[in-house]
Amino acid sequence: MNRFKSLDIFRGFTLAAMILVNNPGNYHHIFPQLEHSTWHGCTFTDLLFPFFLFAVGNSMAFSLKNREQQAPSIYWKKIAKRTVILFMLGIFLNVFPFIEWNSLHKLEWIPFSRYRYFGVLQRIAICYFSCAMLVYYFKDKGAIIVSAVFLLCYWLICYYSNPSDPYSLEGWFGTKLDIQMFGASHLYHGEGTALDPEDIWSVFPAISQTLFGYIAGKYIIQKLRSKRELILLLLVGLSFIFVGYIWSFAFPINKKIWTSSYCLFTTGIALSFLCILIYLIEFQKVSGLFHTVCDEFGKNTLFIYCLSGLIPTICSFILIGSAQQNLWDFSYHILFGNWQNQQLSSALFSLLFIGLNWIIAYYLRKKNIYIKI
Repeated sequence: MNRFKSLDIFRGFTLAAMILVNNPGNYHHIFPQLEHSTWHGCTFTDLLFPFFLFAVGNSMAFSLKNREQQAPSIYWKKIAKRTVILFMLGIFLNVFPFIEWNSLHKLEWIPFSRYRYFGVLQRIAICYFSCAMLVYYFKDKGAIIVSAVFLLCYWLICYYSNPSDPYSLEGWFGTKLDIQMFGASHLYHGEGTALDPEDIWSVFPAISQTLFGYIAGKYIIQKLRSKRELILLLLVGLSFIFVGYIWSFAFPINKKIWTSSYCLFTTGIALSFLCILIYLIEFQKVSGLFHTVCDEFGKNTLFIYCLSGLIPTICSFILIGSAQQNLWDFSYHILFGNWQNQQLSSALFSLLFIGLNWIIAYYLRKKNIYIKI
């Protein structure tokens, strides 16, 4: 098997699921599994960003496979370009459209003091650059060792920085450092206080997660030829789940501070799910609606992800009628305003939005338009 369609399906599924959880019709009525855990724990939503990083690592196994034949200047130019574009795109999505409605329903510029520096694409950029650097200088075996060191050291730093309360919202060490370095106003405030889940301290386990995706991708490309190799890969995934779960008794599974147990647990689930896809798609040649939907999202993934963030932002910015209701809420009210089950209607609205993004992805693919960086 020279090409693994299952990797595209895995990436497409992750994107579709991220659109689902990021864009509910009603933010006050969401199914529990479509929200992040309040603090410790792991919901379906908590799996998706790790899946995305794991998929980034898979993709790097393909894009960097000829790195040894490239001149260092060419290699680093490509890596630096992608890193900068990803990071700046993330900041752009954070602050777009740079203006907002104030309490008097007048437009005003968003002050620079409220620009958030970190986010999903910024974390991907850091993980991408770090993974490229580590596999370049340490090779594959060295990168695995570095990944383990990152996970262990992050655990020790979390604990010994505040032994009495190391893993709580108030006790985690990274927030105080973030506030000192960047200022509270530049951090995420989704928890009701300054705490950025994509900051520079919790990025180290995320780098390990990207490296695990890279190593898995290399194994799939170079060695996976039969069900025997697939079973071995599945056993590795199940082992990661087990070790992550056992570790969680000492270092709780927590997405907000990206604990090492969370990294292993979610990596194991990602790898196991990918093995199932490989078996069904590559060995059993199964296809269907799931395959069709995810395959389209597996193309132009970054562009569709950005678009899925821009459309709701633009809709939320457009006010309609004397009640000054934004277009996103207005559309939801028109379609599902009379539904009694608001959790279900909120999810269905998000599914419709997935459909809109799928149509765009399908159109781009039919026109052979592939937007890459």
